[in-house]
Amino acid sequence: MLKSKTFLKKTRAGGVMKIVREHYLRDDIGCGAPGCTACGRAHEEPALELQPQDLASSLCPQPHYLLPDTNVLLHQIVSAGRPGTWASVASSLRLPGSLETYIEQEQGENANDRNDRAIRVAAKWYNEHLKKMSADNQLQVIFITNDRKNKEKAVEEGIPAFTCEEYVKSLTANPELIDRLACLSEEGNEIESGKIIFSEHLPLSKLQQGIKSGTYLQGTFRASRENYLEATVWIHGDTEENKEILLQGLKHLNRAIHEDIVAVELLPKSQWVAPSSVVLQDEGQNEDDVEKEEERERLLKTTVSEKMLKPTGRVVGIIKRNWRPYCGMLSKSDIKESRRHLFTPADKRIPRIRIETRQASTLEGRRIIVAIDGWPRNSRYPNGHFVKNLGDVGEKETETEVLLLEHDVPHQPFSQAVLSFLPKMPWSITEKDMKNREDLRHLCVCSVDPPGCTDIDDALHCRELENGNLEVGVHIADVSHFIRPGNALDQESARRGTTVYLCEKRIDMVPDLLSSNLCSLRCDVDRLAFSCIWEMKHNAEILKTRFIKSIINSKASLTYAEAQMRIDSTTMNDDITTSLRALNKLAKILKKRRIEKGALTLSSPEVRFHMDSETHDPVDLQTKELRETNSMVEEFMLLANVSVAKKIYEEFSEHALLRKHPAPPPSNYEILVKAAKSKNLEIKTDTAKSLADSLDRAESSTFPYLNTLLRILATRCMMQAVYFCSGMDNDFHHYGLASPIYTHFTSPIRRYADIIVHRLLAVAIGADCTYPELTDKHKLADICKNLNFRHKMAQYAQRASVAFHTQLFFKSKGIVSEEAYILFVRKNAIVVLIPKYGLEGTVFFEEKDKPKPRLIYDDEIPSLKIEDTVFHVFDKVKVKIMLDSSNLQHQKIRMSLVEPQIPGISISNMDLNEPEKKKMKLEK
Repeated sequence: MLKSKTFLKKTRAGGVMKIVREHYLRDDIGCGAPGCTACGRAHEEPALELQPQDLASSLCPQPHYLLPDTNVLLHQIVSAGRPGTWASVASSLRLPGSLETYIEQEQGENANDRNDRAIRVAAKWYNEHLKKMSADNQLQVIFITNDRKNKEKAVEEGIPAFTCEEYVKSLTANPELIDRLACLSEEGNEIESGKIIFSEHLPLSKLQQGIKSGTYLQGTFRASRENYLEATVWIHGDTEENKEILLQGLKHLNRAIHEDIVAVELLPKSQWVAPSSVVLQDEGQNEDDVEKEEERERLLKTTVSEKMLKPTGRVVGIIKRNWRPYCGMLSKSDIKESRRHLFTPADKRIPRIRIETRQASTLEGRRIIVAIDGWPRNSRYPNGHFVKNLGDVGEKETETEVLLLEHDVPHQPFSQAVLSFLPKMPWSITEKDMKNREDLRHLCVCSVDPPGCTDIDDALHCRELENGNLEVGVHIADVSHFIRPGNALDQESARRGTTVYLCEKRIDMVPDLLSSNLCSLRCDVDRLAFSCIWEMKHNAEILKTRFIKSIINSKASLTYAEAQMRIDSTTMNDDITTSLRALNKLAKILKKRRIEKGALTLSSPEVRFHMDSETHDPVDLQTKELRETNSMVEEFMLLANVSVAKKIYEEFSEHALLRKHPAPPPSNYEILVKAAKSKNLEIKTDTAKSLADSLDRAESSTFPYLNTLLRILATRCMMQAVYFCSGMDNDFHHYGLASPIYTHFTSPIRRYADIIVHRLLAVAIGADCTYPELTDKHKLADICKNLNFRHKMAQYAQRASVAFHTQLFFKSKGIVSEEAYILFVRKNAIVVLIPKYGLEGTVFFEEKDKPKPRLIYDDEIPSLKIEDTVFHVFDKVKVKIMLDSSNLQHQKIRMSLVEPQIPGISISNMDLNEPEKKKMKLEK
């Protein structure tokens, strides 16, 4: 049956538009209950259970189905930070209307009231319908709503109705479910004092007006990891002025949470402040001691030069909450029998969350997930509810799960829908696969990778041609042959975006059959590849470049050390070794040429753990050793990426997926320039070339490690490299590589960006056909946005994994003292780097319940004077390293000063264990 409604609408141009809305109503939609004869039809796949699970409700003792209204469903799912779940529920509810339950909107009735009435009609219809199934049928439909008026009307109409809280509390066999109830409003569970702490958030309509008029600015709220009373708001839009607004103090943060989209009001210049150098962590159980917070806020204020002041503002409203489920631990209340406790998130940028639970004793010492429900104006902390227990703190499996969840790394097993698009085994290359491919199996191709690598993306070859020139090939796994656009495998790879490498495991972007087998360019097996081949002179001048789909058979899978050994050997002269030596020689020329153009050679300490074969605990920690062969492979990957970038941009000027590295703003370099100046060195930063040259000149014969420290510090000044669509941007330049254009082509097993680039290149050379999404720049921009997010989160997850395994290492090693260099000085601390372990940490000079030392901080030099000792950036110190497990919420590597000796600050030899005392004696 068709019902239609017609109305007229005036257009902006002054015309009149006739709009017809049609509803298709069906009389063949069954109730979904199994065995129902009242519908007049059998249900092939019943949507409801034959016998609803007996939940032992004291309110509804007989078997029943639940019919929640949309607000209950939406609030409980979204408050738990599961918007994806809501989307899947909503999509499953988009069914055609049923003739028996459809209702028209009555005159004077708003849409919300109409929807409420429709749900009541459906509940009433179900109850009457279920009675027809059999005379002794006791099945009921219970209506769940938190709307008081809606509930009252349901009861008047004879429908059994309860609030969500009433029903959950009636489940006597499952009292723990009460903990999982979301608070009904931001004003729920308010603190007893009722004292207003925060100003009211302005309504969205006023915020939008203010943003339009320029009174307010819209941006993303980014909390500080080091100082819970400080944050910045990254302003949206193209404006260069006031791109970043500084916020200081609880009242100016005004209940915004990391990643929320907020509206801020810029304060007058007289109220602008400088970023604080104080490290402040939110500690203590007295969560509502606002006076103490105000005292701590005074620590942030300091007299600084006018040029240090930053645009400063305050949050006036929330445009969009970006809450998610948070992992962390319960801080059990000191009040006996209390059901109200504080939850401390693992992410220090997230405030503590107040929850109510009857399971505090069970959850203590466990990692749990909590969701935020709201943040009232008179509460120091947001309110939330318990979602899930992950396991014991400190256990490897639990902590790995936490870091994956916290960094939003998709890590569930691949679904059957995804796996169904994999090739059937046994797999072999067919004649169809050979179409549009060159057979390069005769070439002496080899791969060079880290030890234990199974997902081999790339391989190389080099041979001399008859004309005396060299042919060099970079061969990349042809992953796009196996992952076709739009299917479930492609969608899942796009969602994951990147493979994530943790210390002990790898979270693959594509299923293992592809990553470690069919796409991996292992030796002595035929593999499909996408090849970039150059004809070069012996001085690395490129004469010709061609791109082909190919089939290769690698002759050797080498580690960097094995390849280096071949190159250095005086006795080995086989084809593979000869090829490697030629590649290495060319790579040195290519690198020299890049550096002459202004490419940066930066430094970042990377560590490698040696694991116990049985316990898999780390038994040794070392910085990674880089060889010539690392640089050799890197040079040819960079060259291939640049060559492919030029080709796809030439063919698809509006739709090329490229990668750029923006030049840092001059302010980013302040710390580097000041640090170098303190050692009587000059660092120029006007161009990448001048920076590279001044870093090369910054040498000290008495301090060889100084240059490495400067390069590490320079790395911290850099912006993040990002993917972008060529048709949506004008600036293509890659600052770090000094290249006008760049992309990622060489790692399609572990990066989805490379798969898109392979597809573009395949169309460009006529080896594959295009598809609509490939040439839709807006869809490509959305893909880039997700890839940038996934790439950033993967980096953070990898760092968190290193940090956790470092804790495990020092837990077994005990107290250690090592030489360190100061990277940064703060108002009350120094940040040091320990070269032996590639480990960075903070040495605090103010401790609770201890006399405060005399500290003088100078931001201009920069330096920190403690009593009579002055610390500068790059100064050498000796520190004690130990695992501090006093705070189970955040176990951390704790560092204390050993040398230089400062009375009351430095620890003495008495505080070290025996092996360390002997070590220090020997060193002296």
